[in-house]
Amino acid sequence: MPDTPRTEDSAATVQTGTAQTGTAQKHRRFMGEMDDCRDILRGFNPAWFTATMGTGITGVLFYGFPYESAAARYISMAIALFNVLLFVIFSALLIARAVIYRDFHRIMLHPQASMPLGAIPMGLCTIINSLIAMLKPYHTPWMPTFVLVLWCIDVVLSLLSCLSVPFLLTSHQKHSLKTMSAAWILPVVPTVVAAASGALVASVHSGWTANTIVLVSYAMWAMGVGIAMMLITIYLLRLALYKLPAKEAIVSAFIPLGPLGQSSYGIQQLGIQAQRLFPETLARIPGIGEFMHCFGFAAGLLIWALGTWWFAHAIYSVLCTRRCSRLPFNLGWWAFIFPIGTFTSATGSLYAMSGYYFFRVLDAILIAGILILWIYVMILTGWFAWSGVLFAPVAV
Repeated sequence: MPDTPRTEDSAATVQTGTAQTGTAQKHRRFMGEMDDCRDILRGFNPAWFTATMGTGITGVLFYGFPYESAAARYISMAIALFNVLLFVIFSALLIARAVIYRDFHRIMLHPQASMPLGAIPMGLCTIINSLIAMLKPYHTPWMPTFVLVLWCIDVVLSLLSCLSVPFLLTSHQKHSLKTMSAAWILPVVPTVVAAASGALVASVHSGWTANTIVLVSYAMWAMGVGIAMMLITIYLLRLALYKLPAKEAIVSAFIPLGPLGQSSYGIQQLGIQAQRLFPETLARIPGIGEFMHCFGFAAGLLIWALGTWWFAHAIYSVLCTRRCSRLPFNLGWWAFIFPIGTFTSATGSLYAMSGYYFFRVLDAILIAGILILWIYVMILTGWFAWSGVLFAPVAV
């Protein structure tokens, strides 16, 4: 069973959007023993949407496995449908909590509970990407319009997360460099994820509609990547001064890999769409399409290389902490899935653009690893949710 977190590390646990697992064991009640559904609502928080992020990207990656397999495609479709179900359930629970307890403003002002709010638009992006990847071959007539509407909603949610939570962080919440965690990055990553999804949405449109989507996506990519790089730099300083996070939050070491992997993937995909669209729609700027295509590959490769450093650092951090003590399970373990998934997406895109087989083999290895890791984390999430541990109320 998971270890009990130290009191001084409880905040770090919540910063990754988790319930305090060790503390919750003191009053564990299985779902069947709970008084009513309000016990679940009281302990539900936006961090649950990290499960939809991890589930969604697992389905998309497995569908695009670099070595053709019909079985893999059917399994990935099942995962994608399961992800839609999760997102609908979690959305209903969050809305019900906001209506019944009327404490959403407290979540916004809470220095830890507010950080996972960005998981909501990122979870929606995985659904958009799944619809495009899995329905595009069938030429479904309603799909382009439907994903465009979803993407517009996602853009609004992403901008709200990126603009509001960091502002509250600097104006109303109390923080210190010592208590900082990589969860600070979560509110700004949605704009990067939405930009990458925008490239995919543009791929099923043409003309000025697609051109507008791409231009908006470039702007969102720049916004998110710029702020994320600043926060990653501050986080590295925090690690240098105060060393690794507590064991309850050590999995958050993978979070910086998320914006790096997704920005690499996004700039590559945007470059592909720019090459397709800009020669016609931006004819006043000669060569802009080819330039953005080349820039997308070059920037994607460089950011991917930076991501490999963070990937290795995160692995070292987890192994070093695990050697000293057991790692308690909490919702923060979903930080294993999505950040590694974005790095995997960037790897597969580099293979598609360059044809270099090293990226293809690495892509296949990473996808297989993510699938195994997703199954493991999903099983643990189901067990600890049923036991009531993950629904322990977090004071906001």
